[in-house]
Amino acid sequence: MSLNCVLPQNNAVVSVSEQDRPAMKGLAARVVFLKNCVTPHFLPVLRHIAASVESLRVLVSTPMEADRTWKPAWDGIHVTLQKSFMLPHRHVYEQGFAMTSFRHFPYDSLPLLYRSKPDVVISGELGFRTAQAVVFRRLNPASRLVIWADLSEHTEREVGRMLTLLRRVLLRAADAVVVNGSSGAKYVLGLNVPLKQIFQAPLTTEISPFLTIPLAREPRIARRLLYLGRLIECKGLDIFLSALAKWASAHPGETREVWFVGDGPLRQSLERFPLPAQISLKFLGNVPYEDLSRYPAQAGLLVFPTLSDTWGLAVNEALAAGLPVLGSLYSQAVQELVEDGVNGWTYRADHPDELRDALGRALSAPLSRLAQMREAARSSVEHLTPEYFAGRFVLALRVALEQHK
Repeated sequence: MSLNCVLPQNNAVVSVSEQDRPAMKGLAARVVFLKNCVTPHFLPVLRHIAASVESLRVLVSTPMEADRTWKPAWDGIHVTLQKSFMLPHRHVYEQGFAMTSFRHFPYDSLPLLYRSKPDVVISGELGFRTAQAVVFRRLNPASRLVIWADLSEHTEREVGRMLTLLRRVLLRAADAVVVNGSSGAKYVLGLNVPLKQIFQAPLTTEISPFLTIPLAREPRIARRLLYLGRLIECKGLDIFLSALAKWASAHPGETREVWFVGDGPLRQSLERFPLPAQISLKFLGNVPYEDLSRYPAQAGLLVFPTLSDTWGLAVNEALAAGLPVLGSLYSQAVQELVEDGVNGWTYRADHPDELRDALGRALSAPLSRLAQMREAARSSVEHLTPEYFAGRFVLALRVALEQHK
């Protein structure tokens, strides 16, 4: 059962006009946001937050993560690059894939916070930067702390006891906690965060370029599969292609195309992946973020076979473009946004029977049914704008400031 069913009304996922516009009217508060970097999709969110508070300053640990090709863009936002060092961390998961992440240690957060004198600090992630934000909160009782916990029950399933204990301590100091979806809310509830302090904010981006894409597709394009994202182990692409190869062998008269937009260390092995002749792969490499909407317009379905994602913005973008999503439930975006048989097909990526069933239903769907699903796909995310996402943050800020008055 989705946690949205049991959360109080002020935490339900509703339209901007119902709730978040009042929250966005303006908040007389100085806000500092601690973050690893400002990605292109998050920049419009920050602009909306900045327009809704007295002042917003963003402290970042790096101009851009080392594994991203995006160029830093901070237009219209007061951004300060912190003094920080970074350590890569490679972890091999029980599911058999390895993932390298980057842990940042910004060591000048406290001096910068004291200089800024914020009313509220927003801190992303549950690590070193948040620990400093907690210290600032304890030493400045008039200030407030909002923690953004970008996680899910699945992504955190292998977290050890010591780190879990640390997270309990950090979250205990928060006046509000923002999570991406129901799974993230359940996770922090399990760490004793009061329900009234949890605010769901489904991660989003500027979807307007995708919403302008015509919903009609020619038959050949309507069955073309599209993948958007990095070509790395945790995305489950080899598992997906293995299932696709078996489907093609059982349907020798059917042809399918798969387009990959993005790049990564698995590209060469994917290019050499053994597939029946009627399956063709096209690798388009990295594309500028502003050009991304060109590709969903040339496809009919999104494949998102991830083994572990806290969200998955490609799901938002595809649904806005009218693409039904064949997606793994190990993405919180798929859990929250995709209804099986309505605007896509869902499965657990490491359960072959579920993948085979979902893939078969997706690839055999009549064109008339795909047309209906395209309409359902778009309508399911039209409200998930940067303004909506920012409104959820501003609501958390407002409640954090008012609950101690």
